[in-house]
Amino acid sequence: MMGAYLIGIVVMLVSLLVSQQLKSRFQKYSATPLANGMSGAEIAQQMLHDHGIGDVRVVSVAGQLTDHYNPANRTVNLSEAVYHARNAAAAAVAAHECGHAVQHATAYRWLTMRSKLVPVVQVASNFMQWVILGGILLINTFPQLLLIGIIMFAMTTLFAFITLPVEYDASNRALAWIKRKGIVTAGEYAMSADALKWAARTYVVAAIGSLATLLYYVSIFMNRRD
Repeated sequence: MMGAYLIGIVVMLVSLLVSQQLKSRFQKYSATPLANGMSGAEIAQQMLHDHGIGDVRVVSVAGQLTDHYNPANRTVNLSEAVYHARNAAAAAVAAHECGHAVQHATAYRWLTMRSKLVPVVQVASNFMQWVILGGILLINTFPQLLLIGIIMFAMTTLFAFITLPVEYDASNRALAWIKRKGIVTAGEYAMSADALKWAARTYVVAAIGSLATLLYYVSIFMNRRD
């Protein structure tokens, strides 16, 4: 298990660095008022309207960086800082979350695939660590248990990689729309793009870390004593 711990430590450190950069940039860009004076909520509502989406609500939720789109109840959930704020960072986040709503409305295949995997990943996440631990302890007597754990972990790794095109596409849709509609100035656009770039990198780090851990477990299984 030491190998898994080392991988976890490296991924945690890289993730921490990326998260710090993300927070730093959001703080910096949050201090830049939008020239048009629109709030995050207003931007979200405008983007939904421009894409002909009338059955999605924009709501405020507590917390920081808690922004997300919920396809189950069709809501764009914006943290209080984004919902009420009128700055470049809020514009980027609000438009990005609406990008997911547009994906849902247009049946974007990667989002559809990810949504279908959610129930499987939820079950796998609840049990895989115990199954893998048991499989490693019983590697020489019951190797099939570790194989089951690896399959479960592989589902979460697949989910992490499917998330990447979903997140990048949502950002691309958001940036294209705010530029086309003149929601932001050239300087504000650069800030919005940079903020979304760092947000996307958190998903990249998570996916790579998941793959590295999966390969480690596979190596244990392949090198077991028959």
